[in-house]
Amino acid sequence: MSLTSIVDISKTSLFLSLGFITFNPAAWNIVARNEYRNKTITRIFGGNARLGCYFFALCIFFVGRLRDRLYLSAILEQPHARLLSTPFDTLVPATFFVIGQIVIVMSTWSLGITGRFLGDYFGIIMDARVETFPYNVFSDPIYVASTMCFAATACWYERPVGLLITLYVHIVYKVALRFEGPFTDMIYSKRLTSSKKSGKEL
Repeated sequence: MSLTSIVDISKTSLFLSLGFITFNPAAWNIVARNEYRNKTITRIFGGNARLGCYFFALCIFFVGRLRDRLYLSAILEQPHARLLSTPFDTLVPATFFVIGQIVIVMSTWSLGITGRFLGDYFGIIMDARVETFPYNVFSDPIYVASTMCFAATACWYERPVGLLITLYVHIVYKVALRFEGPFTDMIYSKRLTSSKKSGKEL
């Protein structure tokens, strides 16, 4: 199976999908960092950081759904090829997708809306590190689960290019974490330092 037999680069939908996959984590990290430094969204909502974070969460959610729709449209325009034999052609992708969705839901349940959608950049700091499922299994469960769902969709519709896009998704998330992780650590480090100083003053 050659690369040209599974990837049709003449389809604009392919590059649109790749563009949105790249855009999403880049955009929300840029906006979140701006929020941390300038409180732009918080000011728009009259100084209410929690309301601003909810708005930001809705933006991330709906842009994410658009990304998923563009991905599906893209792979459906790509060459079809059987990836798994029966019954694994339905069992494997269905299992991956269900597990992925469960992990996403449980992650949101464990973190709450503000924890799930970068509330710490809005100054909404969590009291303690979350160590319940799925954070006791994965260090970055939402990214892992999202990648699983991309792979599941590719296998369900039997589009090999979808697996290549899934690999790209994994790379994009890895890059995003190199920026997001240290910045988040810095926020909590400053919070800890500030708390210690306040304790000494008291």
